[in-house]
Formats: sequence, structure tokens, C-alpha cells
Amino acid sequence: MKLVVAMTGATGAPIGVRLLEALRELDVETHLVVSRWARTTLAQETTYSLREVAALASVCHSPDDQGAAISSGSFRTDGMVVVPCSMKTLASIRTGQGEGLIGRAADVVLKERRRLVLVARETPLSAVHLENMLDLTRMGAVIMPPVPAFYNRPRGIDDIVEHIAARVLDQFDLELPTARRWQGLGAAAADRPARRARHAPNGEPSHPARPVERPEHPTAL
Repeated sequence: MKLVVAMTGATGAPIGVRLLEALRELDVETHLVVSRWARTTLAQETTYSLREVAALASVCHSPDDQGAAISSGSFRTDGMVVVPCSMKTLASIRTGQGEGLIGRAADVVLKERRRLVLVARETPLSAVHLENMLDLTRMGAVIMPPVPAFYNRPRGIDDIVEHIAARVLDQFDLELPTARRWQGLGAAAADRPARRARHAPNGEPSHPARPVERPEHPTAL
């Protein structure tokens, strides 16, 4: 499988990073495009450098490179994810402006009838935002706001990010092994004591946090 992953300047950079990690774990070829403002958000919201994030992808393209392979429909992919997706980028995709490589790659995915997932991040939403989302849905895109699944009783941001990444992967029939899925009220009730038992009396987890893995050989941009 081959996917385009774009990161824009909206808040939610950790979701994009986790998605790239998961796709690499699943041996999916990824073509990454990071917008200029996404670089700022990445520095604000994560401990990753741009070089480290680029190393998670198979190929990293400049956001200004309109001559990149992913700007042509003849370069076959299985779809594209914009995560996080700013309202500016969403509006640009909706009007077909093809602004920058992200807009052009998304336009290609739409015209080729491939799967386009937009992890739209904004609140509250204006009428313009909603109309843009409705039009894109009618064009075939999937609008996927990064909404937490509180029924899973997340212990922190990592659990929330993990769930959203898994739901994005679902759109491409990819399974994230670590995803926690709803199994019904009975299973959820039985899981509550077990989850409480995994925490120490002071409220802290009784097990160490999962270490953040860093690429051994970051690629140059």
C-alpha cells in the first residue's frame, strides 16, 4: 500500500506523528508533505524535530514542489490523509485551487476517485466551515474530526491519539494492533476494575510509560 500523508498548521501534530509511526510499523509506503506552519505546530506540540518526523516517512516532499510524483494522477497511490487539516487547507481543497503540493495532491486524489481523509481540526465551526465539509463529503472525501472516545476511558493524551490514529487507519482497512475497540457495555463494565488496578494508590500508572522511539538515521530534507 502507498499513502500520501500531509500535515498542516492546525493543532493536532501528535496525531500525524503517531499515524506515521503506525504506517511504518505496518510496512506502508508513505509520502509526507509538511506545510510551513505545520513545522511551527510540530515544535510547539511535540518533542520531535522536523528531521525526525521526515525519517518516519518513506519519502518526504517539499510543500512547494509542484513537480513531485504525488502531484500527478499517473503516480498511483491508495489515498491521502491530511492530519491535522486546517480550515484554510480544507477550503483550498474544496475549491480545487491546488495551492502548494498539499492542495495539488489532494486534488489528484479526488479526481482519481481515491480515498481522501481530512482530520479537520477547528472549534467552534462556522457556517463556511460546515458548508466546505459538506461539499467535500459530497465529492467523496471523508471528514474525520479528532474526537476523543471517552467510552474507552483514556488515561491520557497518548490513549486519545492512539484511538484517532486507529480510526484513520480503519478508512484504509488497516488494523492498528494496539487499538482498543468497543466490545459492548458488558465488556466495558468488566474492564473498569482491571484498568483501576493498573494504577497505583496515588493515581499514577503502575507501569512505566511507553518510551518514545526515535528514528536511528534521520533523513535530510
